[in-house]
Amino acid sequence: MIGRRIAIVSAFVAVLVPAALGAQGAAIQPTPRTADGKPDLTGVYQASTRRGPWDFEAPGDQPGQPAGRSTPVNASTRDAIPYQDWARDKAQEYLNRRSVDDPTTFCIPQPTPRITPVGLFPIQFVQTKDTIVILYEYFNVFRSIPIGRPLPDDIEPAFLGNSVARWDGDTMVIEASHFKEGGWVTNGAFTSDALRVTERFTRVDRDQINYEAVIEDPKVFTKPWTVRTTLMLREGARVREYVCNENNLDAERYREFLARPSLFTRTPPR
Repeated sequence: MIGRRIAIVSAFVAVLVPAALGAQGAAIQPTPRTADGKPDLTGVYQASTRRGPWDFEAPGDQPGQPAGRSTPVNASTRDAIPYQDWARDKAQEYLNRRSVDDPTTFCIPQPTPRITPVGLFPIQFVQTKDTIVILYEYFNVFRSIPIGRPLPDDIEPAFLGNSVARWDGDTMVIEASHFKEGGWVTNGAFTSDALRVTERFTRVDRDQINYEAVIEDPKVFTKPWTVRTTLMLREGARVREYVCNENNLDAERYREFLARPSLFTRTPPR
């Protein structure tokens, strides 16, 4: 009898294990493509490593995190920032001042890649044969980028820069330049009007885009450096209105600090 039971259990295992493995394999679906065979980036994404629905009610330490996690659910990494000596001193000053000089405090849109991998703010791609449009919930801004065409002759510096796109195999490459001076590409990493950013969007399967941005600014950094993150498809999510200035109380407080920092100086306890 025991031997018969073992045989029955073994038979179930033999059937269920391949089925389970097959189900795991089926979780990764192929990259959707357009009529001309290019990867279709269309959709709403967020910086993360998690597949499936984005759950803002997850019982973790922060929204969108599973229980027991104390760090954001994303795969963002970057190189050490190769500041020039004077720029490192200035960035340290920003840090010492607790980043009250951060342009986002005053609702100024920031250059990519800073605006792209903002975990809890989705972005949306709208793709046609000739144009890729990126809609950012953060700051409620957009980029309309021509594919395979040069920049127009009448461009002027912009907070998000001016961009052109091209295909490199299955990767969408976006080259951005002509930025306004003073944007931050990450916390404290300010830039000049010489900033250039080369972004690479590779949709590796239905749910995931690998993102890479190479940052160059010879007036501030000693060499190019790279930021990488993972953007995951969020079916059912949508880009909503985000108005930075609405009830933004900190901006006026920071202006007061910048004008009279002595009012905010604390005497260390004895």
